[in-house]
Amino acid sequence: MSDLIAKTAIDRRLADIVQPVIEGLGFELIRLRLMGGKTRVLQIMADRPEGGIGVDECGDISTAVSAVLDVEDPLEDAYVLEVSSPGIDRPLTRLKDFETWKGWEARIETTELIDGRRRFKGDLAGVEGDEVLITIDEGGEDVTIGLKFDWLSDAKLILSDALIAEMLRQKKVAEPADGQFDAIEEIDGDEDDAPAPETKH
Repeated sequence: MSDLIAKTAIDRRLADIVQPVIEGLGFELIRLRLMGGKTRVLQIMADRPEGGIGVDECGDISTAVSAVLDVEDPLEDAYVLEVSSPGIDRPLTRLKDFETWKGWEARIETTELIDGRRRFKGDLAGVEGDEVLITIDEGGEDVTIGLKFDWLSDAKLILSDALIAEMLRQKKVAEPADGQFDAIEEIDGDEDDAPAPETKH
């Protein structure tokens, strides 16, 4: 599993638990993040293999994931589960994503300095072996460079009118204004069905 899908050790542990559940429903895990704070938030981003996921389907995933997490109980403290679609300016977390979105503009960040920089912006040019190809502007000239997939710390499509039009044309899914469907469930280990209080001590 790539760091782009699950970065930390706890993210990876959670992803190992929920990924089979999500795939069993016919979807793919795009990204998982456990966010800190007063009440922790477990953010899960999922999509259909061919793209296009609705709010009801996010709800189905949330229900199934909640059930398996209740059994596995990997988190001792209360947390909020959020299941969402990738949105239009979607994160690119798997090598195949860079081939799927070839020709579209993206922003890529790397863990290490590459030729003195960590941020690259340009048009995706597919993949070659274990490298992501991106065409960047170098002093007014287009240059295609290869970045090893393992070097990437963050990558996402850049929102544009053309991308919005293409996503709506391809997926035939009407996205809400913020570009994401969300299914949010409050989870508290101390109570079965009652919603967890907003303030936890």
